[in-house]
Parts: sequence; C-alpha cells; structure tokens
Amino acid sequence: MPKVLVSDPMAPEGLEILERARGLEVVNAPDLSHQELLEAVRDAEGLVIRSGTKVTAEVLEAAEKLKVIGRAGVGVDNVDVGVASKNGVIVVNAPGGNTITTAEHAIALLVALARHVPQATASMKAGKWEKKKFKGMELYSRTLGVVGLGNVGRIVADRARGLGMRVVAFDPFISAEVAQKQDVELLGFDELLERADAISVHVPRSKETLGLFGSEAFGKMRSGVLLVNAARGGIVDEEALAEALESGKVGGAALDVFVEEPPPADHPLLGMSNVICTPHLGASTGQAQLNVSITAAEQVRDYLLEGAVRNAVNVPSISPELLEQVRPYLVLGEKLGRFQGQHCPGAIEEIEIEYSGEVADLRVAPITVAVLKGMLESVSDRVNMVNAPIIAQEHGIKVIESKSSRAIDFASTVATRVRGCVERLIAGAIFHGNQPRIVRVDDFMLEAIPEGPTILLQNHDRPGVVGHVGNCLGEAGINISRMQLALAPDRAEAAMLVNVDQMPDDDVMEKLRELPHMIAAQLVDLGT
Repeated sequence: MPKVLVSDPMAPEGLEILERARGLEVVNAPDLSHQELLEAVRDAEGLVIRSGTKVTAEVLEAAEKLKVIGRAGVGVDNVDVGVASKNGVIVVNAPGGNTITTAEHAIALLVALARHVPQATASMKAGKWEKKKFKGMELYSRTLGVVGLGNVGRIVADRARGLGMRVVAFDPFISAEVAQKQDVELLGFDELLERADAISVHVPRSKETLGLFGSEAFGKMRSGVLLVNAARGGIVDEEALAEALESGKVGGAALDVFVEEPPPADHPLLGMSNVICTPHLGASTGQAQLNVSITAAEQVRDYLLEGAVRNAVNVPSISPELLEQVRPYLVLGEKLGRFQGQHCPGAIEEIEIEYSGEVADLRVAPITVAVLKGMLESVSDRVNMVNAPIIAQEHGIKVIESKSSRAIDFASTVATRVRGCVERLIAGAIFHGNQPRIVRVDDFMLEAIPEGPTILLQNHDRPGVVGHVGNCLGEAGINISRMQLALAPDRAEAAMLVNVDQMPDDDVMEKLRELPHMIAAQLVDLGT
C-alpha cells in the first residue's frame, strides 16, 4: 500500500481526500525536524507539502521510494526540481488554486502603498492626526507595469483596468496577440521600466529572474515609481531597493515576500517609512488554502492509484481523460522504444518518432516520453516517465518528433527510427481492442504482438528456413508461442518475429545464426 507523507499543515478537506482513498496509507506529520523528515520520507511514495518543507537533494536521496511530490500552492522553489527529475520523481503543484487571492493581495498592496494606508493607521493609533503628511497618489489614469502576464498577472491587469489604470506588460513568453486580447500593451522590459508609474511583479523565481530588479533596473525607472512584489523573494535585489528608496528613485515599495523568510528583525527595509510589508500572505485566505489542499491531494492520489498526471512541472501532464485516450499508445511506445534500445549494440545518436493518422490529433508528448523510457531501460535501471528525457539528453541523443494527419496502411501508426549504432525503423499500431502490434521492421511488413522474449530473424528467402528454426528451438526445449513472417521480394529476403516462452541462452542464439541462409538473429525482451 503506497505511503503518503503530509509534512506541512493541510486543510482538513484535503487530508480527508487522501485518507478516504482506498489503497493509500496516509501519515500526517506536519512540522517535522529535518532529521525526522529524512527518516519519515524514506519509505514514502507520495509527499504533500506547502512552503514549510524544504525538499532538498538530501531529502530526495533519502526518499528511496518517492514517486510524486504534491505542492499545495503555485511556487515550487522549496523543491529541488532538477534532482527530483533525475530521480524520477514527479512534482505537481496547484497553479489555479490561489491565483485570484494572490492577485487581490497585490492590488491591495498597491492601493495601500499609493494611499499610505498602513502608515496613516499607525499614526492615528499613536494618537496623531497627520492629514498633510500622508498625501497619496491617485491611481486613476496612471500606468501600471505588470511584469509576468501569467495567471496572476492577468488578473492583476484586469483589476487594475477596473481602477481606471492603463496597463502595460512585459512577458517574453506571451505573444502580442494574447496580450491584445487581455487589453494590455506588451513592451520590452526596459521600455516598461521607463513608462510605468507603478510596477507589480508576477514572475517565478528562477536563474533568469533572480535579481531582475537590481541597481540597473531601478536606474531606468521613473522617479517616484511604486513597486509591488507579491511573487517570490530574490526577484527584487533588496539591497539595491533600499538604496533606490533612500534616493527617492523609488517612491515606495510593498513587499509580501523576502529572500529570507521571516526576514531578520534588523532588515533595513523593515525600518523604512516608505515600505509596507506583509508576511507572505498572498495565498493566505481560507478559500485559497482549501483549494490548493484539495488540488494537491487529488493529484497525488490520482497519480499513485491511476497514473494520471496533472499540473506537473517536470513531465507532460496526463489528465484522466487524456490517459484513457493515450494509454494504449503509451504501452505501444514503450514497446517500440524497448525494441530499439535492445536491438542497438552501441550508442544511439538520434531517434525520430513520427505520428501518423488519428494519433497525430492527440497530445503526443507523453507517448514520446514512453518511447524514450523503453529505449533507455538498457542504459539505466532507474529510468521512468519523469527522467527519460533528461537521461536521453545526458547521453547526447537527439529526439525528433513529427506528426502527419495522413494515415499510412493503418488508422494510426507510431514509427520510430534510430540512427547511430544502427539505422533501424520499427513501427507500431493499435488494433481492435486497444491491442498494440509491431507492423513494420525496416522494409518488412508484419503484424506481431510485442510481448515477452522475441527473436528477430532475417534470412535469405529459401525453402526450409522456418523448419530449421523450429527444430533448433525445439531441441533446446524452447516453445514457440507465436511467429510472424514477412518478405522483401525485391531482394529475396525474409524476416521472422518469433515469440518464445523462455529466454534462449547465447548458445541457442549462436546456433540460430549458423543456420543455412540465415543473415542475422537478435533477441529482445519486450516485457509483459
């Protein structure tokens, strides 16, 4: 029974989803020490976290059985995704569960910053009436620069337009057409800095965005600009921000996140009168915590019990509906890859995967990964659907994927061609009842079941060859369960795919190669 460890506080509704799932053992152990976490995760197949648990390389190495990490939230910067991927661990998050809440908090920070709401509140509670001191900025007709036009950024842009603001945005991954549909003007980063009266940050923390707002960026901004960061700590260089605030280049900053959380009591930004801050409250509403807890729990449950993958950050997602459609092709793809990998005596330089017919209309990325997984099983005993692309890249294997809506011979075919140690084409199709079949090996057309120990024989087209093969295997006590024959008449050659009940040893294979008119004999194990 797969064990799921919940190592951070979780909404009861999310926990109940896991506890009610038949076939899962749930261990609810929030607030573990680092050493306790290393021990608790050792035999866990699922791990559910929020922002508190740091899933480091050390934790992942200790988690010998771990298959999936569910992050109840958007950011996964507390997970070493690179090591998780190499170890074959799927990382899923809940990108939609707290987007509205986070966007609303960013807008709240912007309005509070523009009108000095926290400072004025503190002043009044101290018994003062400093009306002239807290003259604010009217946001109507001002320009808001949204950096990152993803799920949260789009909602912020929409709410800002409701305040009568003009909205410009920078996002290198969004097309001008998409931005136009959002009624947002798309700009380059430098141009946004020059035009914006206020800037709101909504990008993930990565090596590309770390320190994105530093001294150089602040130097290009309008004097008196307002800056809101409700995304991730580290995107804004805190030392550079303090200098910009002191000089007046930045008129005020509203921060929900910091590099170190909680920040030290003597952090320079905390003592500045033109800075307002909250303790990472972007997703802290009852509705949001409920939503992300339910989403994370459902995703971990569905992957461990059904193999469904949604909202994964390191593997193509497969919803239950898509899984139902592509499941036969996942089996076929793995078989084709296994055939190619075991058939190649040396390094594979390139694999080309072509989808033809009806399968080309599906989302084929998971099928491509299945092909790579099967192909690389002879290279690594830890390869799976998560790390197969990484292992292929590490081995310098170029992967080419193509689609064609035109069906060739069958309603749908998946053709794999490897280059390097050999050049070989192996294609498959799905027959009635979702049965996978190998339908082509190089120039030979056949309809073979890809299952168990299988011998590929190539011979000159002469009488008696099939009989010699049967006698050779029979003398070795090896039963033939199925045999498929194919011809290449233009060069008088034939091929056989022979399914046998047990693996022939090297002596038997050598005897097959020595039979009259035999060109080649190779053995592969295609599994169940």
